[in-house]
Amino acid sequence: MRPEPVQAVKHRRDSALAALVAAIPYAGFLGIVFERHGDELTAVLPYDEKLIGNPFLPALHGGVIASFLEVASIVELSWSTLWPALESGQVTPEAMSESLPRLPKTIDFTVDYLRTGLPRDGYARARVNRSGRRYASVHVEAWQDNRARLFAQATGHFLMPQG
Repeated sequence: MRPEPVQAVKHRRDSALAALVAAIPYAGFLGIVFERHGDELTAVLPYDEKLIGNPFLPALHGGVIASFLEVASIVELSWSTLWPALESGQVTPEAMSESLPRLPKTIDFTVDYLRTGLPRDGYARARVNRSGRRYASVHVEAWQDNRARLFAQATGHFLMPQG
């Protein structure tokens, strides 16, 4: 059996990620996109004036920040559970776009606002701390210009989809 060409593998992975993100309409409303390098994802929140909560500072709205972190967490958690099936060929991007993937449900989500979210692009990277059949725990960090200077972080607990 011949190995799959590199471009075909990249396209398959990118298509699967696009189908996963499309399952969260609010991510599209906020403009959240994901950069993928192998199995590692970085969420990007492109700056838009509609995201400003306090125009006098100006500062990103706290609800936008929390939503950005929660979307990053859900996509990372879903991607980490989907990755082995995608790589083995059990799941195809075409099948994902025909029937939306079942996403984890948020049990609780705690956000720490560390500094003002400035009117510029934001980035986030989530890490799955624990993922079982029924429950998962995720930590996510967000930054803007300097990854060492976080402007928010969060921890979430999720109920995993059954079946």
